[in-house]
Amino acid sequence: MASAVAAGYVLLQLLGRRAGSTQDERQQRLPGDELVPRPQIVTDYAVTFEVASVDIWPWLTQMGWHLGGYYTPTWVDRLLFPDSWSSLDHLDPVLVRDLHAGNVIPDGPSGTAWFVVEEADAPRSLVLHSTTHVPAGWREKFGVSIDWTWCFQVIDLPGSRARVHLRVRGRMAPRWFAWIYQALIIPADYVMALGMLRGIAKRAETHLPPRRSGRIPYAPPTEVTM
Repeated sequence: MASAVAAGYVLLQLLGRRAGSTQDERQQRLPGDELVPRPQIVTDYAVTFEVASVDIWPWLTQMGWHLGGYYTPTWVDRLLFPDSWSSLDHLDPVLVRDLHAGNVIPDGPSGTAWFVVEEADAPRSLVLHSTTHVPAGWREKFGVSIDWTWCFQVIDLPGSRARVHLRVRGRMAPRWFAWIYQALIIPADYVMALGMLRGIAKRAETHLPPRRSGRIPYAPPTEVTM
């Protein structure tokens, strides 16, 4: 049993770093790679969508805490994000944004965690950057820091299809915090990140008409400190 558990954990570590991606995709340089030099962690996920890039982009622009969500499985939303709203299964014209560099995408209650848009090249690439994703109080008590990016690259394929590649690059301090991230978050990200891409694919491919959800758009802080 111990051997089976160990083998399962190793498999989750592997899947958590490269699920769905090809070797060529993992070796490719993507926008935003330069923002985190010498990363301790690099993960690559990819999914082929049965819709074109223009049908995928709006889903990326409305994602976020108390916006459209992150399109993760319902059980993940309920278990890990009980204080947030569930992921929308349709586009909301009020929440779909015209993203630009400097815009904020919330990833928790106000003042806790957020991403800053570094690049928004619709409908091809979206680069998000954060230094805020550390447990409450750990920065002051333990000197913990994190610097990480998400890059969504969307490439159109023949037949009105598209390939979506998500790369995450991160660097943490102190070293023990990086070990925790590698040990726990990478296996979990196999469910989270790949589930998010599959969730976007499922929604985009249904072509449900946009409608208002009643959610109020997030009001970003007047100043963002990276």
